Amino acid sequence: MDLKKTLPGDRPVATEERTSAGAPGPRRVHPVLALLRNSWRQLTSMRTALILLFLLAVAAIPGSVLPQRSVNIEDVNRYFIENPDLAPVLDRLGMFEVFASVWFSAIYLLLFTSLVGCVVPRLAEHWRAMRGAPPAAPARLERLPQHATLTDPVGGAEEIGAVLRKRRWRVAVRGDTVSAEKGYLKESGNLLFHFALLAVLAGVGFGSWYGWHGNRLLVAGQDTAFCNTLQQFDESGLGPRVNSADLPRFCVELTDFEAEFLPSGQPSSFKATVRVDDGPPRAFSVNSPLRLDGASVYLLGHGYAPVVRYTDRYGQAQTTVAPFLSIDGMLTSEGVAAFPDANVDPKAGGERDPNAQVAFEGLYLPTAPDEPPFTRSAYPAERSPALMLWAYRGNLGLDAGIPGSVYRLDQRQVDSGRLKRVGEAKLLRVGEKMTLDDGSSVEFLGTREYATLSVRHDPGEEIALGGAAIGLVGLLLSLVGRRRRVFFRVTSPSTTGRSSLVEAGGLPRTDYSGFAEEFKQIIEAVERAGTAAPAPDGGERAMKEGSVKR
Repeated sequence: MDLKKTLPGDRPVATEERTSAGAPGPRRVHPVLALLRNSWRQLTSMRTALILLFLLAVAAIPGSVLPQRSVNIEDVNRYFIENPDLAPVLDRLGMFEVFASVWFSAIYLLLFTSLVGCVVPRLAEHWRAMRGAPPAAPARLERLPQHATLTDPVGGAEEIGAVLRKRRWRVAVRGDTVSAEKGYLKESGNLLFHFALLAVLAGVGFGSWYGWHGNRLLVAGQDTAFCNTLQQFDESGLGPRVNSADLPRFCVELTDFEAEFLPSGQPSSFKATVRVDDGPPRAFSVNSPLRLDGASVYLLGHGYAPVVRYTDRYGQAQTTVAPFLSIDGMLTSEGVAAFPDANVDPKAGGERDPNAQVAFEGLYLPTAPDEPPFTRSAYPAERSPALMLWAYRGNLGLDAGIPGSVYRLDQRQVDSGRLKRVGEAKLLRVGEKMTLDDGSSVEFLGTREYATLSVRHDPGEEIALGGAAIGLVGLLLSLVGRRRRVFFRVTSPSTTGRSSLVEAGGLPRTDYSGFAEEFKQIIEAVERAGTAAPAPDGGERAMKEGSVKR
């Protein structure tokens, strides 16, 4: 019957129903609370955690296969050129910024929440199990997978418990029964592994919040050195808790670069030598980054920067060092040498004519073939360097304020006719010169090597590394540990009318093929202890039954 009634204008009140016997019936749970409770249970289940861990591993695959903007933006730009139809679709899906995408962060947070909700209750349960006594012996020991029966004199329950304690079993003696348990390291290792996984996730999250990175293409030479500021990076990213003032102050100059290649053209080693803040030269390689105070410098790539000198129609000479980006494994490289301040008439007061700007689109071959076509380098080292140049004159579009790439011409200017090609392409060796139709000339002076550097600070990497090491320890413990229990029951002579009878049983809690042998060794140890102790009635102890049930 209803104990409460809802009056007009009152809010509905949950009611309590009584059965015909007067006892309260089941309480009605609010559907929203029931949904939240069931959702939490499903999220914190081990199955969901494993599924999310698998999804996180799958979601990280594009970050390893596709180039990432946070690592090397030049590779991303090259991917857009090589795949003009597919690249925009992948970009909208966040495939070039996988680890900063919304969907990857969602999987990451769900996994973290699932692990916390799954591991913490198990830790409390494991702690109670370790502090508690082993369970009481079952009534029918003969039904256990391992079973044996021994006769007097093997001693009483306390003597059997002492034997098991010497073998590092947790023992509980209850009257004439002995309960022993072993193998808690398996669950301890399992929990340690999961907490280590939480530490790895926490380290990654901490590093993303308080870390920063910047990429720089650094050409060898003192005039191209850079300092650790956001304005001098080609691409950079700061964590939400970091601002530009937090970056450590240092300057880096590339003094030398050594690249070795196999006869097939595959690189065998890269080594860069830099000078930091006018200090002594310091060398580092791909697998051995340069460790600085508050930052680490990683070597990502290598290439060549042709040195080009242009002499305009008025006799004014300008020299530029233009890094070219490699387009294949043989370091065939493409780039642009631009001269926006060329052809300034001294009689016109030094005013620059934006329609008389000059640029050279180039293809650099470290080892040019002996015969045309000169479209691909034969070897990545500079054995026979050559530079193919196409000259352009007009408006480069640099004054429009529209961001563009320094490694290629603005194609919109070329399509609109504001930037026109002049003459034919020409292949230049080091020291050779090409003359244009207006009397100006361009000369190939040589090259400088450059290195693509990634400067990073990740305060969470030590946390993640420590978590990974602890996780390996926990995994080994969980694989080595075997949870098992043994029970003994001593029957006194007054009960059986004969000598004391000891019944033993064993139960492995997990799949353990060696438990039968271990159980046999325990029985033998109990026998030896009984033989060593004087028997109260002088009788001899015998094994009545030692068969093992499977």
